[in-house]
Amino acid sequence: MTETVEYKTVTAEEVGAWVEVAAEKDFPTNGGVCAEHNGLQVAVFNFSRRKEWYATQNLCPHKQQMILSRGMLGSEGEEPKVACPFHKQTFSLKDGKNLNGDHCALATYPVKVENGYVYVGFKN
Repeated sequence: MTETVEYKTVTAEEVGAWVEVAAEKDFPTNGGVCAEHNGLQVAVFNFSRRKEWYATQNLCPHKQQMILSRGMLGSEGEEPKVACPFHKQTFSLKDGKNLNGDHCALATYPVKVENGYVYVGFKN
């Protein structure tokens, strides 16, 4: 039987471990990569147009596919967002809220860049 992994937002105050994802130079411009930690697939985004970094669950809550790291980045007003490549639902990169009014949201994770490397914060 396969264990279901539950994605939960982690705030900066809750971070127990910073996990190195990759060198900053290895990320696509205005794009994402998928990283794995303790069974969680996380989409890490280099939103270079905004000079910002974000991380969310990689699992699309609608299609249940690990695809969000390949989503399109954009902005809705001042809100940075990612669009799922399958069904174009958009989610806030700040808090994971579904910007199309649907009830499902994404888990989000803190990101920091130090000494040329990108780290994502997890509880453990």
